[in-house]
Formats: sequence, structure tokens, C-alpha cells
Amino acid sequence: MESPASSSTAQSTVPVTLAPAERAVRMLGGDLTERSLRLHLEGLSGVDAVGLEQRAASLGTRSIKTTSKAWALDKIIELIDLTTLEGADTAGKVRSLVAKALTPDPSDLTAPRVAAVCVYGDMVPDAVAALGAAHGDPVGVNGPSGMVSVAAVATAFPSGRASLRVKLADTADAVFNGADEIDMVIDRGAFLAGHYGQVFEQIVAVKEACRRDDGSYAHLKVILETGELTTYDNVRRASWLAILAGGDFIKTSTGKVAPAATLPVTLLMLEVVRDWFRLTGERIGVKPAGGIRTSKDAIKYLVTVAETVGEQWLQPHLFRFGASSLLNDVLLQRQKLTTGRYSGADYVTID
Repeated sequence: MESPASSSTAQSTVPVTLAPAERAVRMLGGDLTERSLRLHLEGLSGVDAVGLEQRAASLGTRSIKTTSKAWALDKIIELIDLTTLEGADTAGKVRSLVAKALTPDPSDLTAPRVAAVCVYGDMVPDAVAALGAAHGDPVGVNGPSGMVSVAAVATAFPSGRASLRVKLADTADAVFNGADEIDMVIDRGAFLAGHYGQVFEQIVAVKEACRRDDGSYAHLKVILETGELTTYDNVRRASWLAILAGGDFIKTSTGKVAPAATLPVTLLMLEVVRDWFRLTGERIGVKPAGGIRTSKDAIKYLVTVAETVGEQWLQPHLFRFGASSLLNDVLLQRQKLTTGRYSGADYVTID
């Protein structure tokens, strides 16, 4: 097999065999080459930008009944990846994040837990230990338990500017330390240069690095960084590429680049996973991340999911919000429904 570097040569006249990926082999056939991958991706229909944005705007104006709002707020909480991705993160901050993930509102124990806490790879042991301690496993030797998973960003997040060797070590280290999920970033430079095979092979390799000792895999979320892909057509191609290479989720953004998640881009990615499901019967997850700060905005995404792929996608293994401040707004809205008045910001913990 050729190296990733050689397989990225778009102008090569010799078919370059790519690393095997079960989904790609099923979709493209046994002739899994740079050329066949390129033909598939560039053969996708173009995106009607005006139609996409009009559809997103229409979905964004939908309202929900007051009787459904309590359900929607709890559903948003259940779908949140509560995130801290700062250079100043400490073990204490991660422990506090885990405590909030497990008990979002200490004054109302009916509030559900979030889906996951998302941290840098070196903070995974602290998150695992905090979750373990909360379940009677002080050192976290049994790994995280309950409904809250540990997600780790990897592959030289957020830039993705590192060798494949470094990216794989980054991923394997997080998995070894107990991460349930890996959020990787694609090489946007390679993608924009048309080196689809290189991006494909890196995702395949990272997926393999997600393998645990028992043969199971940590879930792989593939971050496209849609704000840097510049066009809807590129977002569609990158979404298909990530799925073909083995991604369990496609994710909009790192949250470090503007624009981050937008409703039109998320709608487009939902349409891709809908089309994949119709072709294969396999459900792929979607994660908008960055810039979703209010329950009002999050409800727009819930409506978009329900109208595009169906309510069955509104569960943690198929849809997530990547957020840090969203949870506080949702908790304040929950308190408003209960008490009839808005509480001050000091009624929720500061992230």
C-alpha cells in the first residue's frame, strides 16, 4: 500500500490503492483507489445554497408548544457534550465539570445528566477518575460509568497540523486512558488541495487507533471545521468522506474558528446522514459545535433534526451539542418553567 503522502497526489495517472475501510469498499466496490474516491465525491450533486438557507431559515422559525418546552429543555441537556478546551484547564476544573455533568442543577435533581464531558487528551485521566469516584470507584480503574461519557479531542486539535504518527499517538493515548469517544480534526489543508485520499487514509488510521485492548472501539467523531471549508459543496464532500472512512459522527467545528456551527451547515450534514441511512440502513451521528449558547437556538436544532432525519436521531448516540455555556441557559429556562420567574445567573454554576 502506498504511503498517505504518495496517495494524496491528485494528478497521478496510476490508480493508488487506499487503506481499506469497510464502508468505502461497500459503497465504491473493491476498486478502492484515489481515483474512485475522487470520482464519487466530485460526482455528488451540487448544493442549492439558496434553497438550503431558505429551508434552514424556515425551520428556525418553527415554534414548539409550551407543553413541549419542558421536554425540549431536558432533551437538550441529554444531548450536550459539556466542554472545556482551554490551555488553562486544570484537574480541579475538570472535576468541577464532571460534577456539573452528573448533577447539572443541585437544586432540582430531576434535571437529566449530560451526554459527555469533552476535554483535552491529557485531562482524560482526571475526568475518568472523577466519574469513577462519583460511582464508588475512587481511582477510576473501572472507567467512567453511568450515562456520562468521556470525550477527548485529539489529532493535534484544533489545527490538525501534525504528522500522522503524532496524531495516532495522541488518539491512542486518550483511548488508553479511558476516553469513550474521540473527536478528531481532518487536515483541512489537504482536503482543500484536493488530496481526498490523504484525508481518507488519516481518518481510517485514526479509527484503528480508537481500538481498545478488548477489540471494541471508542466512538469517532470527525470534525470538518466547516468554517474553513468555504463552500456548501465542500461540506457535503467532506461529510461523505468522513462517513466512508469510518466516522461514527460528523461534527461541524472545533469551536475555535468562526463561523462555527450554523443551522444551514448542520441541515446539510443531516441531509447527508439521511441519504446514507437510505442507502445503507446505517445511522451516523451529527454534532454541531461552537456558538450555540441559548436554549432558543438549541430548540431550532432539535426541530431541524426531527424534520430532516426524524425524532429517532434525538438521542445521544446520534446527535450532540458541543457546548460550554448552553447548559446554564437551559437550566435558567427550566427554573423559569418551575417557578414562573427568571433566576439570576448566580443560580447556576460558572463553567
